[in-house]
Amino acid sequence: MNILSELNSSLEGIGLPIETGSFSDASPDEYLVITPLLDRLEHFADSLPNAQTEEVRLSLFTKGNYIALRNQLTNLLLKAGFSITGRRYIGFEEDTKYHHYAIDVMKEYEMEVI
Repeated sequence: MNILSELNSSLEGIGLPIETGSFSDASPDEYLVITPLLDRLEHFADSLPNAQTEEVRLSLFTKGNYIALRNQLTNLLLKAGFSITGRRYIGFEEDTKYHHYAIDVMKEYEMEVI
């Protein structure tokens, strides 16, 4: 399991289109973009990692009020066992008329060294 597949499964029921990296289709009024930020090997024993921490940024784009969606996403992510490392309003994009809100999410996974 990795954070991208787990996020896609966890966020499936929210009803927003989700893509990784960038949104390739015509943009609807609300959508999410997942951007991978970090993969870190941690908790070493005998010079081998025992865990991998993965972190991504969820970018929420909406032409309406972002606060209800932010709260819904936050609750869903926390209930699904993700850690939220940051939330911030990026700004209003005048040219596209979207509000951009970012939620940084991380999760640690056990590492099996083969």
